[in-house]
Order: sequence, then C-alpha cells, then structure tokens
Amino acid sequence: MQYDKILLDHGSGGKMAHQLTKDLLLPLFDNPLLTPLHDGAIFELNGQRLAFSTDSYTVDPIFFPGGDIGELAVNGTVNDVAMCGAKPLYLSLGLIIEEGFTIDALERILNSTARAARKAGVQIVTGDTKVVPKGAVDQIFINTSGIGVIPETVNIGPNRALPGDQVLLSGTIADHGVTVMIQREQLGFDADVKSDTAPLNHMVEKMVATGADIHVLRDPTRGGVGTALNEIAETSQAGIHFFEERIPLKTAVNGICELLGFDPLYLANEGKLLAFVSPNDAEPVLTAMRLDPAGKDACIIGEVTADHPGKVAMETRIGGTRFVDMLTGEQLPRIC
Repeated sequence: MQYDKILLDHGSGGKMAHQLTKDLLLPLFDNPLLTPLHDGAIFELNGQRLAFSTDSYTVDPIFFPGGDIGELAVNGTVNDVAMCGAKPLYLSLGLIIEEGFTIDALERILNSTARAARKAGVQIVTGDTKVVPKGAVDQIFINTSGIGVIPETVNIGPNRALPGDQVLLSGTIADHGVTVMIQREQLGFDADVKSDTAPLNHMVEKMVATGADIHVLRDPTRGGVGTALNEIAETSQAGIHFFEERIPLKTAVNGICELLGFDPLYLANEGKLLAFVSPNDAEPVLTAMRLDPAGKDACIIGEVTADHPGKVAMETRIGGTRFVDMLTGEQLPRIC
C-alpha cells in the first residue's frame, strides 16, 4: 500500500479502490472464487451453479428523486447477482441505525425495500439490526447479500471478452450520480433528473432466453462506464474501442455535467448494464434488452479489439481517439 490511512478515494470504485483490493485484500483472502473479481462469486453446490454477492449502502442523502437507500440496497445486490448470469432468489438485509433516527423514516425505507424486493421477484429471508450511538453512523447504513441460480447454458465472466465482441449499453448514463449530487449540494437546478435505480434481472433473463453467446455483463455503478470498461479490459487483456457519440446521455444530465465539470463516463449508474456479445448475437440481444423498461434506450457503443490489449480507447465526437483510464480520485463519495 502507498498510503498509511484510508482515504475517501479508496471507496470510489476507481484506481485507488482497485489498488486497495489488489494490494491488501487479495493477498490475504485470495482463492479461486475471489480471484476473478466478478460482481459475485460463482460456485457449484450439489451439481447446481450458484452466484453469491454482497454490498453495503451508505448513500447521502438517503432519499432522492427516483428512489432511496432501501430500494437501492435491493436493486444493487439483485443486479450484481444478475451480472453473473444468475436468477436472483434470496437476499439478506442488515441495518445499522443511528440512535435518534425516526421511526417514520425507517418505515418509509423498509416499505420501499419491500416493494423493490417484490418488483425484482426476490425474497428477503434473513437479516440483522444494530443501533449505534448518535454520531457513530450517519442515519442509516444497509448491507444486502444475495444468492441466485445460474442456468446450465450460461457462462458469463469479466475474463471472457473476445476480439470482435460487440459492446452493448442498456441506456442513458450518469442519471444516478447527477441526481444524488444535486440533492446533496442543494444546487436547485430546475431539471427533470432522477436516479435510474432499477432491477436488471428481468432484462438479463430476456437476454439469456435468446440463446445468445453473452460473454460479459457488468453494471457500471461506482466509477461509471469508464471504470467498468477498464476493469473488463484489464481482466480479459483485450482492447476495447467505443464511440463517444453513441453513449446515450439525457440533455439535462449532460448540461449539468458540463456546467459543473463532471465527466459522465465516471458517474455512477444504478439501473444500467454493459454486455459483451459475440457479433452474430448482438442484434437479438439488443432487441431483447429494448423489450425491458430499463433497456428501452439500449444501443451498441463499441467493440472488443485485439489492438491495445488491456486498454480502453474512445473515438471522440470530433474524430480523434484517446485512451480512457480508470477513475482517478473520488468525484462524489457515498454515491451508493
């Protein structure tokens, strides 16, 4: 480790978070299930392949247009399990609550959590609650873990990106990041912007049902699309080339990013996915994605190439090409 203290940057999902994982965590806990650094662990139990994932949610503010911390906690873990190609089935729910937190706010969050679970088609089957002294935590933090079943024909992993694969994106980016930023800083923009938090498992089921050869799935949360593409390129040691003009971006989100100097490629998404699909299967998968409400704006943004292995290149709107690196630093802490 290059640092003697943990910084907010270590939770960004970008370069420093990557370094923390590789330099400190992996050497201690490394095993065949952890090494792939997938969105969840994939393992076999009694002849059945399963996916297991966990995540913690500390978003600030806890209520925001389009969702809240409870809905986010369900959707986030459902999506991580789905990115393994699995059908999510069961979740755990862990609550860490600050002394003095209102019962009304807690009921509101729990009702939202229950609705999100029903919408995703999962059950919350176990959990835990802790209350800590005032100031020991900011209002409420939530941990969710999830488990799901992987169909026999599915083989999805971040190391499976192959030259020629088409890179699909399910919709507009940066909606969640911009929404949380506006609410936290009380910027007062008169813009119709809300979080995109949504369960993606139903979309993934439609994609898998096409019988297509889907190689990689990833939901670009912390660190955004730019960081997610870099993680896949590094793991697969394939090059990725995409086109800036093909990235779907809402006009209001783009305007706010330009005004405040944020790069939407690195802002969090909570209801979008990237898919790497063999060329012959790209159109059927794209059609399946567009049948789902969360994928109505799905498009092909680029492809995997044998050039520049392990790196991501973007063709800009003006025709130039530049390399896109992982997020450096922390654009917006506590985004999820």
